[in-house]
Amino acid sequence: MSSNQAPVGGDLMTLSERLQRVCLRRDVSVTAAESCTGGGVASAITDIAGSSAYFETGYVTYSNAAKTRLLGVSEAILDTHGAVSRETVEAMVAGACRDSGATLGVAISGVAGPGGGSPDKPVGTVWFAWGDAQVQESECHHLPGTRDAVRGKAVRMALIGLIDRLEKAISPA
Repeated sequence: MSSNQAPVGGDLMTLSERLQRVCLRRDVSVTAAESCTGGGVASAITDIAGSSAYFETGYVTYSNAAKTRLLGVSEAILDTHGAVSRETVEAMVAGACRDSGATLGVAISGVAGPGGGSPDKPVGTVWFAWGDAQVQESECHHLPGTRDAVRGKAVRMALIGLIDRLEKAISPA
């Protein structure tokens, strides 16, 4: 980790500790299906001692073939919508939860840069999905900055999304 990422790392530690507290309080498990973040979410979660109580497995599915083989993302989805799409991340999180048995998951696929962007999906375009094997919700964000910045922001947003969904589930109506 480069020195310019240290503040983000501290923030990730705080978020990961908060995720741990809510997972243990709710007795739930989480998983992550990652593409452009390359395992950053899993790394942030497992930086916390005791994370094996709620995090069993994560998936780094950088290639389309891995998305299909490990998570069951159909080739038709990838051919029609591409790897960086709502349909793909929703299929990724559903597949990760099905395979792992996790209560809740997050999936991330994006264009971290510096190359690889297109007019429709410029560098910094990142799709997220949170959910389980049956129900998913997704968001697209356009994250500015270098490759490291885009990836770091995506990991942070993934953790915040997990925490928010778990905390809403335990809040009084």
